[in-house]
Amino acid sequence: MRLTQFFFLATIFAVTFEKLHWPIAGAVSLADLLAIGFLCAYLFDRLGRRDGRFPRTALVVSAFMLAFLVVYLFGFFNLDTGQAEAQFGKGMVKFGIHFLFLVFGIAYLARRSQRFYWQALGVFAAGMVVNAFYGVLQLLAARSGSNLDNAVLSPLTGGESAINIYGAVQGKNVYRPNALTGDPNHLGIMLLVPLLVLTPLYLRLERGHRLKVPLALCLAFLLLVELTTLSRSGLAGLLVGALILAFPYRRKLTGKELLAPLAGVATILLVIVLSRLDYFEEVLRSRVGTGGSSTSAHFGVYDFIPDILRVHPLFGLGLNNFSVYYELVTGKTNWGPHSFYVALLVETGLVGTIVFVAFLVYVFARLHVARALGKALAAAEDPVSARVRPVAWGMTAALAGTIVANAFYLTMTFYYFFVLVALALALPVVFGRRRAGPQRIGAVSSGIPG
Repeated sequence: MRLTQFFFLATIFAVTFEKLHWPIAGAVSLADLLAIGFLCAYLFDRLGRRDGRFPRTALVVSAFMLAFLVVYLFGFFNLDTGQAEAQFGKGMVKFGIHFLFLVFGIAYLARRSQRFYWQALGVFAAGMVVNAFYGVLQLLAARSGSNLDNAVLSPLTGGESAINIYGAVQGKNVYRPNALTGDPNHLGIMLLVPLLVLTPLYLRLERGHRLKVPLALCLAFLLLVELTTLSRSGLAGLLVGALILAFPYRRKLTGKELLAPLAGVATILLVIVLSRLDYFEEVLRSRVGTGGSSTSAHFGVYDFIPDILRVHPLFGLGLNNFSVYYELVTGKTNWGPHSFYVALLVETGLVGTIVFVAFLVYVFARLHVARALGKALAAAEDPVSARVRPVAWGMTAALAGTIVANAFYLTMTFYYFFVLVALALALPVVFGRRRAGPQRIGAVSSGIPG
């Protein structure tokens, strides 16, 4: 049990550490190893107990996993080269680990205490905070002429990596921290999750709660790092998520609990920008503009959708095969679709897209159940409602923001997205038990000490 818990928490802590990988059988990441460790430990534990019970939510997700598998296997028959089959095989391995972790993660959380659920959420957020902190150190090192990745990561992985250089302004490089992720936009989109999930929880914490100030500082820090990534997709997702949260928390929009951290962030930004006004004006102008080559590339991949659907409308080119097709058309190697939705339509066709949309609808429906559960607990004067409902709203906002941000990126294929979905789907399962047996439960047993 302790080994299973270690691997589970270690996995969700490290899911955003993309740079920690090794050239074994292509590329094996730290998250791969930890996730496989969790799957093995969990299976051995369940087999040892001869316990085959699964919560209904995990069974539904298993059915979705089977539906995706059928789509991918049908798509396999559209492959016509050895390279395409190799890419398909890599995609299937990732798919298997991701979805098995999702299914077993939900089942594991459903059997653990409510306190453990909060611990898991905290560890998940802590991993992103550590990632963001590394990004700040990476940026400071780059400004001083050093490559932090070479000093810290290369001895561990044997590979090479560095901070992203966006360009040069007035003879000075413009750095965009990618931290432990592979791209500054990945970092910007991933940070949507702690920003949007923790904000409503912070707003609902009681005045004087010991986590109130630390959460305010944490959110302000994450917002600053979000802005340093210069990620337009990340900011678009953050705006959508914020608009969703503005509906249930509209009365708190003008309160000092929200305005104080924002004022702190604005003050720091103002000091930094005014120190090099011309420099930041040019950087901002380049990011706001939509006529650059990178923007054209992001929109250009959408042109491939009708071409592929005319040839393979139902099941697409095959899982993980956009780069193979793109190389044949343009001659560019190892080039991804730069959009989750392009990848979805091109690689899995209309059938795969319908299955994935149904999966997202199911996740949103379960989050609606979680919000309704929070409301019911509030009506029953259960103090944990002040935690459950805010987190349910936060996860709804984070999921919606991630969906928007993936119009030009593919972070919904990464481990962290499956951890977010696991926590979202487990939320009504874990706390639904409180309605089965009414009892007086204080703030301590809610998992967030008072």
